[in-house]
Amino acid sequence: MHTRIHKEDNTYQYSQFDISFANLSNLKMHNRIHTGEKSYQCRYCDKSFSSSNILQNHTMHHTGEKPYQCSQCDKSFTRSNSLKMHTRIHTGEKPYQCSHCDKSFTDKSTLKSHTRIHTGEKPYQCSQCDKSFTKSNNLKSHTRIHTGEKLYKCSLCDKSFTEYSTLKSHTRIHTGEKPYQCSHCDRSFSQKSTLKSHIRIHTGEKPYQCSHCEQAFSDKRNHTHHIKKHQRQHSYTATEKQMDSKICDIYSLSDSKVKIKQIDSETSETESLSELKLEVKEEPIDMYE
Repeated sequence: MHTRIHKEDNTYQYSQFDISFANLSNLKMHNRIHTGEKSYQCRYCDKSFSSSNILQNHTMHHTGEKPYQCSQCDKSFTRSNSLKMHTRIHTGEKPYQCSHCDKSFTDKSTLKSHTRIHTGEKPYQCSQCDKSFTKSNNLKSHTRIHTGEKLYKCSLCDKSFTEYSTLKSHTRIHTGEKPYQCSHCDRSFSQKSTLKSHIRIHTGEKPYQCSHCEQAFSDKRNHTHHIKKHQRQHSYTATEKQMDSKICDIYSLSDSKVKIKQIDSETSETESLSELKLEVKEEPIDMYE
């Protein structure tokens, strides 16, 4: 058990760790991380928490209360930190820089998730198959494939979806909304991924390289379609070779017949092949086998 030390500068410190706190209540709250104590129980569900502040924030999810209002748009939030992070969308501030590439982010958690692209780390493992994910939300969405659960129902048709983002994207089919505007021309799109693919027409970027030839593509679908052409061509070539082999067999068999006829004419014009006891075993050849 940690021993609390009251220091001369009126801060509280653990004896085993170099961590100090401004007041005793913060020290007690920190101590619950180690003990696992969660004495603050939610009255709406069975969850409990280590501090009253965390419980208060959680309760707002049940009540729908969002006291932190953005001054630049109509969005509001349950936590001040969420508002602070949201405000960076308006200011363009991205204080969290990736150490592996030139990308930067508005919040630390997004940077952490992004870093896993470079490290290859996928800490969220599916318990029902061998897939793993960089983000817990991705695992949660994936799990619904196994359970068949589709929580998000379209209000305009009978379709339902495993993810809210997919529902939101689908709804634009009904509304005709195209919020993603190209900065190079006047075209707009219903999905961000479509805009991203479109922008490559302007930039000339072609990230999808064919592994069979030197061609590259700006769009993944075009790349996939191109690869299938190679696969069909390879399949056709293999069939063609098989056909050629069988045609050779036919010519070889015909050549044998000619030789037999030559022998027959030299021996006697009236004698049959059966009398000479020359037999050619012919089997029907299926050219499309």
